[in-house]
Amino acid sequence: MSIWGSDDGDDSTGAGATAGVDDKRERPGGRIVAVVVVALVLLAAGGYVAAHAVAGDKVPRGTTISGVDVGGMTRDDAIAELEETFAPRESEAIALSVASTSGETGNGQSVTPAELGLEVDYAASVDEAGAGDSWSPGRQWDYFAGGGDSDAVVTVDEELLDAKLLELSEGLGTPPEDGEVLFTADGVRTTDPVPGKAVDTDFAREALTDAFLGGEDSVALEVGAAEPDIDAEDVAEAVEAFANPAMANAVTLEFGDNRIRLQPRSFHRALSMTPEDGELVPAVDADVLARLVDKATSNGAPVDATVRLVKGKPRVVPAKPGVSFEPEDVAEVFEGLLTKPLDERIGEVEAQVTEAEFTTEDARALNVVEKVSEFTTYYPHADYRNVNIGRAAELVDGTLLKPGEEFSLNGIVGERTRENGFTEGYIISNGILKLDLGGGVSQMATTVFNAMFFAGLEDIEHKPHSFYIDRYPVGREATVAWPTVDLHFRNDTDHGVLIHASVTPSTFSSQGVVKVEMYSTKVWDIESKTSERYNYRGPATRTLTTPDCEPHTGYSGFDIDVTRIFRKHGESAVDHTEKFHTAYTASDHVVCKAPGPSGDDD
Repeated sequence: MSIWGSDDGDDSTGAGATAGVDDKRERPGGRIVAVVVVALVLLAAGGYVAAHAVAGDKVPRGTTISGVDVGGMTRDDAIAELEETFAPRESEAIALSVASTSGETGNGQSVTPAELGLEVDYAASVDEAGAGDSWSPGRQWDYFAGGGDSDAVVTVDEELLDAKLLELSEGLGTPPEDGEVLFTADGVRTTDPVPGKAVDTDFAREALTDAFLGGEDSVALEVGAAEPDIDAEDVAEAVEAFANPAMANAVTLEFGDNRIRLQPRSFHRALSMTPEDGELVPAVDADVLARLVDKATSNGAPVDATVRLVKGKPRVVPAKPGVSFEPEDVAEVFEGLLTKPLDERIGEVEAQVTEAEFTTEDARALNVVEKVSEFTTYYPHADYRNVNIGRAAELVDGTLLKPGEEFSLNGIVGERTRENGFTEGYIISNGILKLDLGGGVSQMATTVFNAMFFAGLEDIEHKPHSFYIDRYPVGREATVAWPTVDLHFRNDTDHGVLIHASVTPSTFSSQGVVKVEMYSTKVWDIESKTSERYNYRGPATRTLTTPDCEPHTGYSGFDIDVTRIFRKHGESAVDHTEKFHTAYTASDHVVCKAPGPSGDDD
């Protein structure tokens, strides 16, 4: 039995053979179709490649850009063509006139496109017209189907244009006024926007662009309604969003352990709102704000606390820490707090802080709370006295003596020189009058001495005048001379002593007034008792021939004693006494026959 002999196998084999014969008969025709399709594709592709080779990066045929024919040109050639056409026009003047209600006026003004920053973007213009190398079918179609007229891409410097139009608008209509938000000590104030009339900017931009592209040599502009950049809505939004919250409460800035509380009535000067892109934008003046901070601190070394008279009463002036900071840092922190709620308006500023040695608490502990003594003297009119005594009072005024500290008039007033504010006046030298710088300062010395006397302070050094001058209290006066004769006393109480000195200048019809007051906590009630004059001695007569001789009618010298009686404040019993003995020399007669070393000041 053969393995190939089954009927089933024969049938199967026969069918398969028939199918194979059919396939072989159809295969040549299918190949012909495929070849034809491929050939057609290759033919089309070849044409497309050829089309791309023709179009390249050229501008579509039939294209003009603002009237310049660039159709069919390469991209570079088209850019060059535009540049050749428009570049010269950038420097060609265009005469300007403005159509107003009174007619058309030009005022002889003109402008070149270059002055306005008006120029063509050549590359962008060519690209927008369709230039550019691309395999896109649409690109090939656009090139061969042809382009049309397109506008050149033009740029303009808006600031230059606005400035020129503002210049042209002068005298034509009324410029619009922006609404404003203002900050005052009394709060926020606004001003309403006001519409106006001006050269129409949009029309002008378009007209100048058209003239430039068209090669025209004149343009007629138009005056139209001009709305302000900042309108009522902008003002209302600025007030609600920033101005009202900013001025609603104080702002506290922290510099180390020190807090500075700034009130709206003072910081309003640092605030403003400026127009920017059609809205009001908050601005903080860093320099103004820094000056406000400087008032509460010391930009550098710290400042000790002290005591000053304020409206006739002693007041503690707080210490100021030394703070080094950048104004911009302060302004940044401050501005960030302005729109926050009350309990969040505290911010820390980066700074270097040095505390004062004599603190506000130290100053309060001085207990300078009341007037404890005062004394007034008078002087006849003399311009030099007004100058010299006034200058001495200016230097003495405000002196604060802490417990145990000493007062030196020479140390405070300094040398009597013109550079220090003094002028020439009469002094007593070797028993006679002579002219020298600082004459009259002894009037201040005597007034201070008496205020010290009745305040109960410790006398260290004082020297009466050589001979008695009747405008001073006898036995209770002092002279000074730089640098040898001084008025020197100590604050031997447990409290601070503040000295206030003032001068009312003399006139031809009124005496000058010198007043010295001392403020502290009263410790002593002082009484002064003066003896009778004794041990009189008569004057001699001097005849002088020196150039500085001043004639003088003399009088007798004498001795006198003054007792200072101390009672504890509010008590009647005498605690202790102190005796001051003064021996005045006679004031000699001086006879001058011709027009005479440093002495004490009259």
